Amino acid sequence: MTIVVRTPVIEDATAMAKVHVETWQETYQGTMPDDVLFAPDSLQRREHMWNSLLAGGTSGKLTIAVAEHDRQLVGIAMSGPSDDEDRQGESELFVLYTYESVHGQGAGAKLLEAVVAPDESVSLWVADPNPRAQAFYCKMGFAPDGSRSTDDDDGVTEIRMIRPSR
Repeated sequence: MTIVVRTPVIEDATAMAKVHVETWQETYQGTMPDDVLFAPDSLQRREHMWNSLLAGGTSGKLTIAVAEHDRQLVGIAMSGPSDDEDRQGESELFVLYTYESVHGQGAGAKLLEAVVAPDESVSLWVADPNPRAQAFYCKMGFAPDGSRSTDDDDGVTEIRMIRPSR
């Protein structure tokens, strides 16, 4: 299986929204409330978000990549400056999702490398529990730093993981 990672174009926004919504549903069913995961306007909201970001809403601060296989998008990633008080301006991975069907095929690692320089310090927030994602991030050099947060909108508890600069 050949996974190609590239910079998205505005025409990718609809497919990116689909990947975003469907991978959330695969990943978080049973962890996140169904009314959040399967909200009727989820796809529309994500499409609006990606259209806005790809049309210049990032002000050059965000780095976005997509992974595709046989010309179908199978993953998305986005990084940018952290808003965390103790990591202001440092890099944060905000989005990294791939379909379960491509797990273990290298898409996640390629997406991570496309949006964060390998020698750059970077943080991320990952659902807890989410053992598969946490194991992937550990393999990529991240470690929990002890910070925890619970999302007010969906009730999901997250831990912060950090990969130091090399």
